Amino acid sequence: MELNPWEAVFNNILGTKNIVEMSHKFRIERFIMISTDKAVRPSSVMGATKRVAEMITSCYASNPSRFVSVRFGNVIGSEGSVVHLFKKQIERFGPVTVTHPEITRYFMTVPESCKLILQAGALGEGGEIFILDMGTPIKILDMARDLIRRSGFKPDVDIEIKFTGLRPGEKLHEELITEGEEIVIRKPGSQERGEIL
Repeated sequence: MELNPWEAVFNNILGTKNIVEMSHKFRIERFIMISTDKAVRPSSVMGATKRVAEMITSCYASNPSRFVSVRFGNVIGSEGSVVHLFKKQIERFGPVTVTHPEITRYFMTVPESCKLILQAGALGEGGEIFILDMGTPIKILDMARDLIRRSGFKPDVDIEIKFTGLRPGEKLHEELITEGEEIVIRKPGSQERGEIL
């Protein structure tokens, strides 16, 4: 998206606007827009366009239909996941490429992402942004080293870890909440990993 910003605008902003308007017109019961943690203080085209999509969705909060957003972290096992990339690089005996030694990301599993969508649909009253409590962000370098070890190799001995530098629009650390956003705990009891914020 960083290389094709107008396509990102067309897909994420205009596409969301069209679907929201049609959903409102035909009075659908619930609308759930899938967003990303990159929408928090966006530095990339994807993050900025998804933030606008969240805002478009929230504009319909006062209508009879329930329009909500869910904000995802990185989904382990999804297409394009860094885990798949690292496994392929390890199979080729490296190097394993990491953009920066201090970069961190939030991760969630496929079942967690599905549960978040279902719970947002069941609990959403309109206008909310649902966020999964994904615990502590994971250092990508540590993940790379763990995957190398689990594959039976020694990091930096058998398989090199190469730092490639941050890509355009990429942040060192992602955030889950924008300043000024209110966190509403939707599940009673203590906050454990996997609960909705």
